[in-house]
Amino acid sequence: MVNNKTKVTFLFPGQGAQYPSMALDFLASSKTAATLFALASEAMGRDIQALLRDSDAEFLKRSDIAQPTVTLANLCVAAFLKDRYLRPVCVAGHSLGEYAALVSSEVISPMDCLKLVVARGKAMQETVEHIAGSTDSAPGMAAIIGLASDQVESLVSSSGIADLYVANINSPGQVVVAGTAKALGRAEEIFKEAGARRVLRLQVAGPFHSPLMAEAADKFGPVLESTPFKDPAIPLFSNVSGKAVSSGTEARELALKQITSPVRWIAEEAAIAALDIEMALETGPGKALQGLWKDSGIKLPIFAAGKVEDITTLFEN
Repeated sequence: MVNNKTKVTFLFPGQGAQYPSMALDFLASSKTAATLFALASEAMGRDIQALLRDSDAEFLKRSDIAQPTVTLANLCVAAFLKDRYLRPVCVAGHSLGEYAALVSSEVISPMDCLKLVVARGKAMQETVEHIAGSTDSAPGMAAIIGLASDQVESLVSSSGIADLYVANINSPGQVVVAGTAKALGRAEEIFKEAGARRVLRLQVAGPFHSPLMAEAADKFGPVLESTPFKDPAIPLFSNVSGKAVSSGTEARELALKQITSPVRWIAEEAAIAALDIEMALETGPGKALQGLWKDSGIKLPIFAAGKVEDITTLFEN
């Protein structure tokens, strides 16, 4: 099914894909993964192997924990594929997943990536706790299933609900909104009355990709500015623009905007599918991006590559 000449795109999942003990199979199978685990432990200042082994799902949900651990898992998968001489034609990442894509396109180094996501996760967690502390309820995100993106955008703008924003334009039938708990609660009834099949609260810790995260962007900006960014070695697609990134300077600017801007995943998928590729791989934990890719109507296949077993199967068939 896959060999080192297959034209693939690596799609990296983001926060919400985490689960206990993820990526430990790569640690047991790859020297490169062992190096990445050591770098992640250094960046976090704690033993990340023990963290993944001993933590429950609720603790892993925290932004300051999920962001470095999911990124580590994504990097381990990409490294394992490259150890098998599979190189992507282009890369993209959904939300947090964009940081592993920056590494795969050689814009930033693995260590700089891990340092960035540690700082990003910390800034976001602090911001979420500040919002929750001021509103007596936790902010978050909800997926609206069964309404088109323009319907959701229209409902959000006309609802008059404060602190409610379109955050992820994921597929023709799935848009994610972000907001305070009060805003999400009020909006749920509006979306269902408009015909949404489901309004599903997501397992993430905050109202990401919305203006509610401006405080996190302010904290994270100086860290980004001090990190070297190179021009992409292969096409890298941006959540903010939905288009290919032209330079390292643009990549840094977009990384900051991404914190408060919607993820335009439909546009990214379409731009990627227009290139000369044969298949997509979900290069990290979970199956969320496989579902979105299939929902987009793109005819090219997509496969799981989040575990050693997945990758072994891809190369054997």
